Amino acid sequence: MNIQSDIKSVSYLKSRAADILKQINDTRRPVIITQNGEPRAVLQDPESFENMRNAIGILKLLSQGEEDVKNGRCRTQDEVFAAIESKIKNDEKI
Repeated sequence: MNIQSDIKSVSYLKSRAADILKQINDTRRPVIITQNGEPRAVLQDPESFENMRNAIGILKLLSQGEEDVKNGRCRTQDEVFAAIESKIKNDEKI
């Protein structure tokens, strides 16, 4: 992977947008857009973007779960199933 091919200036983006979009969709690698030599934006194909958002969501849930376990806010599997069975027997809403 040559990262230099994934860095483009904003002027290049303006003049060759279709080429950049083709590159992004063909390689599935993001392209960094620079302005005055500084990175300013990242262009990414929609599928990779959605996968990244899903991964971040999963990591957030894992982090929250770890925090719950650390603070004792959890129940065993047996406790959960016993509570569900009790509610079913009592015809309560779950």
